[in-house]
Amino acid sequence: MADRIFQDERIPEGTSPAGYSRLVDKYAVQSHVRSPSCVSGRHILGNTAVEGAFKVFDKRYWPGDGDFDHLVFALKHEDFDLLSLKRILDSLPRRAIEKYVLSSPTGIYARKIWFLYEWLGETRLKIPDCPKCLTIPLLDPENYFTGRGVYSKRHRIMNNLLGSRLFSPTIRRTPLLEKFVRSAIRDKVDAVIGKVSRSLVSRAASFMLLADSKASFAIEGERVSANRIERWGKAVLQAGKFPVTKEEIVRLQKIIIEDSRFTHMGMRKEGVFLGERDAENNPLPEFIGARSDDLDPLVEAIAAADSALSADGLDPVLHAAAVAFGFVYVHPLEDGNGRLHRYLLHHVLADRKFSPPGLVFPISSSMLKSIDEYRQVLRRHSLPLMNFIRWENTGNKNVKVLNDTRDLYSYFDCTEECEFLYSCITETIEKDLPDELNYLKCHDKAMAGINSLVDIPDNMAKSLILFIRQNNGVLPKKRRRKEFAELTDEEVDRIERTIKEAFSRTR
Repeated sequence: MADRIFQDERIPEGTSPAGYSRLVDKYAVQSHVRSPSCVSGRHILGNTAVEGAFKVFDKRYWPGDGDFDHLVFALKHEDFDLLSLKRILDSLPRRAIEKYVLSSPTGIYARKIWFLYEWLGETRLKIPDCPKCLTIPLLDPENYFTGRGVYSKRHRIMNNLLGSRLFSPTIRRTPLLEKFVRSAIRDKVDAVIGKVSRSLVSRAASFMLLADSKASFAIEGERVSANRIERWGKAVLQAGKFPVTKEEIVRLQKIIIEDSRFTHMGMRKEGVFLGERDAENNPLPEFIGARSDDLDPLVEAIAAADSALSADGLDPVLHAAAVAFGFVYVHPLEDGNGRLHRYLLHHVLADRKFSPPGLVFPISSSMLKSIDEYRQVLRRHSLPLMNFIRWENTGNKNVKVLNDTRDLYSYFDCTEECEFLYSCITETIEKDLPDELNYLKCHDKAMAGINSLVDIPDNMAKSLILFIRQNNGVLPKKRRRKEFAELTDEEVDRIERTIKEAFSRTR
């Protein structure tokens, strides 16, 4: 018997696809099911198990053979997947949806299906308003991070999705995210900087801003001048001061792109892709950004979501991930998307008062250290979507999208992106910031010690610290013979001991 395949994965033997996978397969829906389900023909210890890419349910979970049986199964037992839901609902006959809802107009799942169909499709079924009954949330707040909600009297539903109809990320309450949110990591910042002087914090902030700016360009594989890094650092210091708009994005792009003669500034007019090129310079895309015709509404929706998520009081780190990763997936610019994506992280954290005034967490530095994981997070989202993007090679060796892809950029599960960003920010707060402050305190002690031993310029004293620390506590012989030849052997020995003692201190 031939293997049964769904999304290039073998369906476990003795099971039947259920929920999203059943309907996506039946109607050839253009959507990737990230955690497909199937129901076994036998009993399973603990009711569920994982086999390959599938979550396998006990035989008692079989919902039935009807489309709405499986739609309810998806809403009840699977992760909320707005992209799949929209495209499945688009595939179902309108009259069938009306008939199902009218059979149980106050039913929990009938109302959710009814609401989603009308809300996502901006349409209205031939169904009278829901009779009086208990209002239900669209998403269970115990399983998802949600907004405050907008009440729909017609459906007796509280729409607590994040964002809006045009841009709505989903964030699941995983154990890791719950742990991060409960950790109140922001409070640790005040505890750390409250122990040192303002001048020391200011100096640490300057070093961390420089490190973040350098890393943001390095992630893109660019080696740029000190002037461009300085200009970008000044822009990052303004994060949170101006709202996210198309005009603000263009202003920032002009700071990133020093020579704009060869780059279209502003919302791009053509396609854009990430990937390689073949020997004849033809595109070999790993991912393709949104169609140029869809950029204005998508960018406006992301900007609106930034304001809405703030008003909802969503955790600032989750808020930052949703906005910034949503932006980079759309890829609205011809160049500069990656750096602006990371700028948006700083924008949200500053605007939400998560970052102290004037202090930029070196998130890009942390991302650079975890560059493989960072890239995998991006790819795990983007690569599956390529199956639903039809494109052709243009005459100028670019890509042109041939089908309607806007939904692919409007709805996405942002959970993994949130986990990654929280881990990076936690590292910057628990390690990078204390380490930088500790280094500066040790450096100041070493400088004071050197100045008490010999009368030399500060720059020479700083060079001594650098060379001696780089050479395991000993001044290199080459340096000893050249720029430090005037020092006596006794002075060098005492300076080495002074530096060693200064940097041996603990926090």
